[in-house]
Amino acid sequence: MTRILVVENDRAILSGLERNLRFEGYEVMTATDGEQGLRLAQEKAPDLIILDIMLPRSNGYEVCRVLRRGGTDIPILMLTAKGQEMDKVMGLEVGADDYMTKPFGVMELLARVKALLRRVQRVEGQVERLSLGEVRVDFETFTVQRGDESVELSTREFGVLRYLAKNQGRVLSRQDILNAVWGVDYFGTDRTVDNFITRLRQKIEPVPGQPCYIQTVRGMGYRFVVED
Repeated sequence: MTRILVVENDRAILSGLERNLRFEGYEVMTATDGEQGLRLAQEKAPDLIILDIMLPRSNGYEVCRVLRRGGTDIPILMLTAKGQEMDKVMGLEVGADDYMTKPFGVMELLARVKALLRRVQRVEGQVERLSLGEVRVDFETFTVQRGDESVELSTREFGVLRYLAKNQGRVLSRQDILNAVWGVDYFGTDRTVDNFITRLRQKIEPVPGQPCYIQTVRGMGYRFVVED
């Protein structure tokens, strides 16, 4: 059974979410503050987290940031009473996959939950490791080795690389990459993707200025190619 963690300090909202999610057939865990939510996320490894931002004892931004820094790729749907664009951008920047502003419709929230879970199911079991010349990438442990040296990749860089790898040989537009890695509601630009591609090339390509793995398809986007 799919397990969802709801972290929300408004008891009425928490009760309503729990009731509706259980009705849809999900197993539900709940927490009413950030510290408790973080502990449950780390110990119970839910399939999805619904995370309020305005929480006592560690807000939602910090909970999300700690989880992502720890290598957790559990999808996170953030909730907030704030409606300003910068609040939304900040939530996505710290690693949230989607964002809803209160008050929200339960049907829309359930639809977003299902969409996030489908996205995870599509990538499960695919491309857990990559061998790129002297570079070894392990997506399970979030580690990269270049020869005998460790290479540091951010969570987003891992996300971009994994999306490219699981779509090996396909031409992916910058918007495809933004939607898959940052989420469809992210206010990013083509330059956002280009910057991440540049950083990835510097870390995994033998000659970053002449990339052989992450290839540019002019006017269209990028294609990931690994020679046999």
